[in-house]
Amino acid sequence: MQIIKDREIIKDNWLHLDDEAELIAGNFTVSLARWQAEHESISRHESGLGLRLTGDDPLEEIVPDLAKFSLIVLNFPAFTDGRCYSFARLLRDRYGYKGEIRAQGDILHDQLFYMTQCGINSFEMTNQQRIADAMPAFDDFSESYQTTVLKPDPLYRRR
Repeated sequence: MQIIKDREIIKDNWLHLDDEAELIAGNFTVSLARWQAEHESISRHESGLGLRLTGDDPLEEIVPDLAKFSLIVLNFPAFTDGRCYSFARLLRDRYGYKGEIRAQGDILHDQLFYMTQCGINSFEMTNQQRIADAMPAFDDFSESYQTTVLKPDPLYRRR
């Protein structure tokens, strides 16, 4: 599978484990429920560890463990569900998360620019055919008026 990461199309090197799947070597992500149930054993994993969140998950519960995760995957089940935009912004601004934040799911061309402004830097699109067509979306706008993760000052304060 291919993803977009930091504005480049690359091969995905992460595996998303189901809650019943056996832990494996290599980079993998787990759900919040599995992390909460098995965090002792999962914490000892020696490769990349990622966490998958939905808009229903309580973000505050993972804050003490953020340093353990190389990747946070935010699920967008429908393009109309924007709750994870707030998660990305909180992870970057309030909690200082520096790792990869990935949007996963029903992501449209029109959303990519705004997702990057919230701090999302990789994209796992359900429709793999849209990946190459999505690249120009990052340059749809040259400026944003409001503050963003990428530009913390409002436009009138930028030089």
